[in-house]
Amino acid sequence: MRLARIETDAGVVSGEYEDGVVSTDDGEYVVGEDAELVAPCEPSSLYCVGRNYAETLEQMEYETPDEPDFFIKPPASVVGPGDDVPYPTFSEEVTYAGELAAVVGERCHRLDPDEVPDALLGFTIMNDMDALDQQGRTARKAWDASGPLGPWIETDLDPTAIDMHTDVAGERRQEANTELMLFGPYEIVSYLSERFTFRPGDVVAFGSPANPGLVEPGDDVEIHYEGVGTLRNTIAEPEA
Repeated sequence: MRLARIETDAGVVSGEYEDGVVSTDDGEYVVGEDAELVAPCEPSSLYCVGRNYAETLEQMEYETPDEPDFFIKPPASVVGPGDDVPYPTFSEEVTYAGELAAVVGERCHRLDPDEVPDALLGFTIMNDMDALDQQGRTARKAWDASGPLGPWIETDLDPTAIDMHTDVAGERRQEANTELMLFGPYEIVSYLSERFTFRPGDVVAFGSPANPGLVEPGDDVEIHYEGVGTLRNTIAEPEA
């Protein structure tokens, strides 16, 4: 099942997405006509794991981590599917990262890996934008609209061996399978749950394969994960 959030004349409502229609408690909405998709959840934090694919380690000349290497993006990072992503005014070297992400379904803490599936609502897609010329990971990763999220939450997914690809301005930039992750999704959620109490709607992103090249204003970025869908956003001119 795919769970989506949409912006209607009456505000944001949630429902089940199927074939371009979102069914809610108060009726059905055709996406693009009656309503528009928005980010599928409202996280209190986005917990992001880096260095989780061997080819990324080679690309960035990183050492292989002994445990998941994580950082946090704030809620201000979130924009929804189809939203523009303004190019940051403070950077001249911005890149993308197509990542599978879990959405937490309940308040939870200190989970064993085998307990994780029951604590998750499902999976979505995140674009972990990165201003490479900034100093320090927080300055690079955590800024307004640096975490596009969507298009919906897929509740029925085995995340352990699915194909993905990312296209930028029509060019295939990433192509991999989640079986190439150094740390699996459930292992990562369990690891982070030792340190944080997750809240419903929180997001855990599992890293990206090598992401060659940069993005420029006008570029369309499309990230596809098998069994989930495609997250599309356009890089816009910097905001005045």
